[in-house]
Formats: sequence, structure tokens, C-alpha cells
Amino acid sequence: MSSRPNEVRAALFDKPDHIPMTFVVNDSCWMNYDQNQLCDLLESHPFLFPEFKRPELPFVPNYSYVARKDEPYKDDFGCLWKTSMDGITGCVVEHPLADLDDFATYVWPDPEKCMGIGAVDWAAEQKRLDALKASGRFAPAGLRHGHTFLQLCDLHGYADLLCDMMDEDDRLWPMIEGLEAFNQGIVDHYLAIGVDQMSYAEDLGMQVGPMISPSLFKTYIKPSYQRIMKKAREKGVLIHMHSDGDIRTLVDDLVDGGVQVINLQDKVNGVDWIASHFANRTCVELDIDRQETTLNGTPEDIDEMIREDVEKLSSPSGGLWMIYGLYPQIPIENAKAVMDAMTKYAYYWS
Repeated sequence: MSSRPNEVRAALFDKPDHIPMTFVVNDSCWMNYDQNQLCDLLESHPFLFPEFKRPELPFVPNYSYVARKDEPYKDDFGCLWKTSMDGITGCVVEHPLADLDDFATYVWPDPEKCMGIGAVDWAAEQKRLDALKASGRFAPAGLRHGHTFLQLCDLHGYADLLCDMMDEDDRLWPMIEGLEAFNQGIVDHYLAIGVDQMSYAEDLGMQVGPMISPSLFKTYIKPSYQRIMKKAREKGVLIHMHSDGDIRTLVDDLVDGGVQVINLQDKVNGVDWIASHFANRTCVELDIDRQETTLNGTPEDIDEMIREDVEKLSSPSGGLWMIYGLYPQIPIENAKAVMDAMTKYAYYWS
């Protein structure tokens, strides 16, 4: 049997023990479900939550800086965030480089001190990853969500960014280069620590189609992606990319840029399309539906959906991870059904 972590074996089609499964409970859930009921669910699914310990109730999560209602937060880039619901990531309402002429006096954050959205303690990160590896577990790390394209939107504004790209405004390039240098600093730190995986997460898709055209993506974003992934690939670190939304017209450029595990949503991209595009070639981390079946379906519908996903996208050799994010409004019985099915079908090929 391979000594590589199960996640790596699944990603590299090296006969994993089981399909890697991740169930994420968004912090907002603790204020929107019965907390005892939620704790009971987590305790009863140790495969998904092996380290869960029931907290003292009532429990209030330590919300992310950008997910605190009535607490506007200015991040390391100078972007001002607001949210209307605790636990739900807000949006940027003030862009520090709305006027590109302000770039002349702009000061980039320091990757020695911060991740872009809060301070970083690199010694503590070293200890965290060392502890994972010492226990034989997978040791992933990554850039903050929205590291390149979305960060440019936060700095300059989405509409203005796209218009300036279409106008081929040369003032964009120093901003892109400065951001890339910051991101590379974070990547270099993690590579020095010794990670199993680097994640490059940002949302590029809408409900239908991408947020940026394929041609603009190839010109302005893909080259940065390739460069900030290059050192990690050369060191044999697994490259993981997440994007919400419909990214079918961008995904070939993502994989061509070095991505080895592509996290994308099932319904908006279509499981059959995903299977035809990736099965037995590139590992998929399937982001399980939160808009249709798990929201409005029955537990039986959910079991059938996840079983079909496994049958279409995986094999005994590997090639599939699965992930589900629980948010308010999903019926609690459906949350349980997702947990049950993920636990059940993780060993489908065993």
C-alpha cells in the first residue's frame, strides 16, 4: 500500500482507501439551527467529524473578520468589508484603488506579517502543519479565498476592472504584478514549511457563465495563476483550485495552468459534463448541491444524487473528492441525509 496520504492517492489515481469527504458547517448555522440537534448530528458522524467535541452551549463561533454583522472590517489591502449576517462573508464596499491614479502612493501589505485578510504567525503555521504530518495526516494550506481576480475586483471595483481590461489600460499591470508578488510571498512561506497541498481558491463563475471572459482571463489572470503555482508544482506539492459558479469555459485554462484537483459545483456545471471532461483524467472535488436537491429534495433524493455522483465521477483508482457546505435554510433532516450518504458512499469502491 502507498504511504502517501489518502487525499493525494485519490488525486493522483493511486487507489485510495476511500473517497475523501469533507462536510463544512458554516458558522452562521450555529445561530440558525437548534445547537443541541446540530451537535448530535456532528457527534453521530465521526467519519466526517473525527475531532468534533461538543462545545459548551450556547455556542458563539469566532466569526471571520469579514463575516461579522455590524462590524465593518478594513483588510490588509485597505478594502472595507460589510456583511448583514454573522458567519456569512460580506462584500467590499470601499475600493482603495477605485482610481488607478492612486496606485502611485499605494503600499502593498507584507506577506511576512499577514495573509491579506488578517495577521499570520508563520511559526504557528509551521507547528500546525508539522503536527498534521507527524500524525500521518494530510497537511494542506493555501492562499486566502479570492487571491487574484477577486482581489483585483476588491481593490478596483468589478465593473471598472473589466472595463479597464477591455480598454487594455496599461495601468492595470503594476497592480497585477504587485498582487502577484504578495501572493508569491505567501506561497513561498508555505513551501518552505513543507505542505502536501496548496489551494488557490476564488470564485470565477456566476449562475450561468463566468465572471470574466475566457479571453480576458487568458490575458490578465492565467499568467499569474501559472507563476504562483509553478514553484509548488516543481516541489511536488498538490495543486488545488476551487471556484463557485459556472466555469466550463474557463476550466481548461485552469487545468492547463497547473491545477491537479479542481473543485467545482455539480448542478451549475452539470455532473455529466464534469464526467465527460475530467473522469479518469483530472481529480474533481465535487461541491455538492446547495440550491436544489439538498434544499428542496427528500433524504432519498439526496442519497440517490450522491450515489450517482460517485458512480459517474470516480473509480477504484481514484479521481474524486467530495465536499458539502451547510448553510441556513437547508432542512436539518436533509443535512443528516448528506452526512449519511457521504459516509456511506466514501467506501463505494472498497
